[in-house]
Amino acid sequence: MDFNRTCEELKGQFLPRAGVGVYYALCETCGFCFAPELYTWSLQDFATHIYNDDYVLADPDYVKARPTGNAGMVAAGFGDFAAEIRHLDYGGGAGLLSQLLREKGFDSISYDPFVNRDADPATLGTFDLITAFEVFEHVPDVNGLMTTLAALRKPNGVILFSTMASDGQIAPNTRLTWWYAAPRNGHISLFTKASLAHLAGRYGFNFGSFNDNLHILWTKVPPFAARMLP
Repeated sequence: MDFNRTCEELKGQFLPRAGVGVYYALCETCGFCFAPELYTWSLQDFATHIYNDDYVLADPDYVKARPTGNAGMVAAGFGDFAAEIRHLDYGGGAGLLSQLLREKGFDSISYDPFVNRDADPATLGTFDLITAFEVFEHVPDVNGLMTTLAALRKPNGVILFSTMASDGQIAPNTRLTWWYAAPRNGHISLFTKASLAHLAGRYGFNFGSFNDNLHILWTKVPPFAARMLP
């Protein structure tokens, strides 16, 4: 598909065509779909071509609407335990979600590998709750992401994340037309629920989905998350 394809095309909003083709590969066993060429990019390549000043045209909700909505969801789900939870918003952009949660009494910090490029996540400590909203589909090294998240999680912590599952949307030997497959958004890793469960199992996690977009990883269930597990 054209490099300038965005998720906003679902709403009838199009960027000018880039004239550069992006190809995706599909695992016919678990349904994982990915863009091999973009997997070779450096952080600087992504910063130059995707996460630049024009990124807001591809994803206008990332600045305020999405972090505000997600902060409200986290507060509604875990607010009774706010004083007991150390929270990390991984891939948190400018940190608005964490700022809003701190205002509600949470011990929350944000880390984003594209924003905090000089920070080592290993220095952040460990967390009871890690959120990673709209992160998994952007990552070229999904095993590296899981290794990092596992190291940041306390032994009984949970990881709450969102990425749209592609079940029923992608088929072998068929042109990729799913709206969520959007190179200009940085959506280069597309998961089925089966591929997410497989990835979780490799790192010793239980995996559950609340719906096609919201998912959770855990081992031992902490009290603050007991009522949240699907």
